[in-house]
Amino acid sequence: MKLRIVVTLKNGVLDPQGKAIEHALGSLGFAGVGEARVGKLIELDVADGTDDETIDAMCRKLLANTVIENYRVERA
Repeated sequence: MKLRIVVTLKNGVLDPQGKAIEHALGSLGFAGVGEARVGKLIELDVADGTDDETIDAMCRKLLANTVIENYRVERA
């Protein structure tokens, strides 16, 4: 089974990479860019029948820092 784990920073958490992208786009002449936020996409191939509890544990223990990040699981 293929999974996509999308990890994003929680609202209110400073995103220096996003700020750098905003600045760079402005410097390159791209107007109208409001806010940029950077996240990560993790694709996993797991055994069929892997339960939601196991997938959630993988995310909480390794793939996302739940203090500052949110995550969502998409089944592909």
